[in-house]
Amino acid sequence: MDAKFFERLSNLSEGDISAIIQMAWEDRTAFETIQERMGWSEADVIRLMRHELQPNSFQMWRKRVKGRTTKHRALRSVEMRFDDRLVADHRRANC
Repeated sequence: MDAKFFERLSNLSEGDISAIIQMAWEDRTAFETIQERMGWSEADVIRLMRHELQPNSFQMWRKRVKGRTTKHRALRSVEMRFDDRLVADHRRANC
């Protein structure tokens, strides 16, 4: 991991880190929403999860989200009629 990542990480509050982790675990919250809300790309979120989670938890999370259509808006079918932006709104930490 590079120094730029750790600099960005150090600028986050514990509440922000918790919010990113929670949105990353949630099936309906796309990586694009995390980018819009928190300014962290999918690659950044993966680095954050690797850094913050225990190795087994990280591996379980990666296995869970890899290829999951709900985590990427472009992969969603038109039958998926939820707006993950609304889901993410109530998840934002107040810290």
